[in-house]
Amino acid sequence: MKSAVENLTPTRVKLNVEVPFEELKPSIDSAYKTVASQIQVPGFRKGKVPAKLIDQRVGRGYVLETAINEGLNGWYQAAVQESGIRPLSRPEVEITEVPDPSATDGGLKFAAEVDVRPEIELPDYAGIKVEVAAAESSEEDVDKALDELRGRFGTLKSVDRPAADGDFLTIDITATIDGEEVDSASGLSYQVGSGTMLEGLDEAVTGLSADEDAIFNTTLVGGDHAGQESQVKVVVKAVKERELPEANDDFAQLASEFDTLAELREDLAKQAADSKIVEQGVEARDKVLDKLVELVEVPVPDSVVEEQLEAHFKEGNGHGEGEHDTEEHREEVRANTARAFQNEIILDAIAEKEEVNVSQNELIDYIVSTASQYGMDPNQFAQIIDQSGQVPMMVSEVRRRKALAVVLGQAEVTDTDGKAVDLSDFVRPGGEEAPAAEAADAEAVEAETAETASEDDKAEAKA
Repeated sequence: MKSAVENLTPTRVKLNVEVPFEELKPSIDSAYKTVASQIQVPGFRKGKVPAKLIDQRVGRGYVLETAINEGLNGWYQAAVQESGIRPLSRPEVEITEVPDPSATDGGLKFAAEVDVRPEIELPDYAGIKVEVAAAESSEEDVDKALDELRGRFGTLKSVDRPAADGDFLTIDITATIDGEEVDSASGLSYQVGSGTMLEGLDEAVTGLSADEDAIFNTTLVGGDHAGQESQVKVVVKAVKERELPEANDDFAQLASEFDTLAELREDLAKQAADSKIVEQGVEARDKVLDKLVELVEVPVPDSVVEEQLEAHFKEGNGHGEGEHDTEEHREEVRANTARAFQNEIILDAIAEKEEVNVSQNELIDYIVSTASQYGMDPNQFAQIIDQSGQVPMMVSEVRRRKALAVVLGQAEVTDTDGKAVDLSDFVRPGGEEAPAAEAADAEAVEAETAETASEDDKAEAKA
C-alpha cells in the first residue's frame, strides 16, 4: 500500500492512498464468504456457494463493493499510521479508482480529507516575564477568615423584620405559565443575595416579612419548562439571621486546636499569607500561558469549534435551542473553544520537548483531586472514567499541567512593587504544581466552565 499526504491548509490534509491488488485480494476473498452466507442457491449449502456462481448471481462488481466497504477503514488507518498524521475529525473519503470487475488484477485508489493537529514551532520560552499582584495579607484578611470560621459555628435565629441581604429565608414558590401552574415547591431554604435559584428572586424577597409574598417574572432553569418565561409567586414563611459565636478563647478551643484567640489569629494570619502566595502562583501560571499563546500561532480547525458548539447547545445543556442560544453566546463558546485548543497544542508540544511523563501516582493524585471537586468518591470516579475510556484524557491533562509548570518554573516573575517572586513553594522541582494549588485549580475549573455557560446554565448549576 502506498500513501501520500497533500497539505490543503495548516490544519487539513488530503491522504491519497493506493491499495494494490495483492493487498485487496484478502478483502475480496472475505467478501465472497460474506456474500455466500447471504444468498441461497439450490444444490449448495449456505456459505458454500462457489465464487463463479456468485459472480453470475449477484455480479463481481457487488463483491468488489463489499470488499472495499469492509476494508476501507483498515486501509485508511494503515495510511494514517504510515504518514504520521494525527487526525482530529472523521475523514471525507472519495474513491477515485476501483478494479475492473471483469479483470483479476488492478488496485484501489481513494482520497481522504481530514482535519489534523497542526504542527507548531515553539519559541524560546525560558525566562518569560510576567507581573503579578503583590502578596500582602492584612488584618482585614485575618478578620474575614475569622468571621468565616465563626460562621461555620453560627446558629440561625428567627427575626421579626423585613428580609435583608444575607438573611436566611424559608420560602414557598409557585411557577405559572399563561395562568397554568407548571411547578411548585414548599419549605425551601434560601439565603438572600446568593443568587442560587431564580433570576429576580433576590429583588422579590428583599423587604418582605414572614407571611408576605411577591410576584415576579423570570426564565425557568430546570424541569420540563426550562428556558420558558414564567410568572413566579414567592411566599416568605420565615426570616432568620445568623448569630455568630463571640470571638474569644472559648471559641478558639471549640473551633481549632489552639487554646487562645491570639494563637488562632496567628495561625489564620499564616494561612492568609500562604493563600496570597498561592494566588500569586495561579496568576503567574495563567499569565505565562497567555504569553505562550501570544508567542505561538496555532491555527484552529473549524470542525473542532463546530463540534463543541453542537455539543454545548444541543447535547450538553438539555435545553435545545433555548433562550441562551444567542449569537453573542455562540461567539463566546467559539472563542473559548479556540483558546482551549491552542492551549492543548502548545502544552503538548512543550511536554514532548521536555520529555514530560506521568507516573501512576500522579494520575491517582489528579483523579482524587478531580473527584473531590465534583463531590464524588475517588474510587467511584475512577471506575466511571475507566469505563467511559477517559483515562488517556486524564493522563494528557496531567501531562499538560506538568508542562506548564515547567515553563512557570523557568519564568521571571515580579510583583507590582517590582520585587522578584519566589514560586519554589508553588512549583515542585520536577515541574509539577504543589498541592497548595489544587484548591485554586478547583475554582479555575468552575470559572472556565462558567465562561462557556449562559446565564441560564449558571443559574441551573447553582440550583
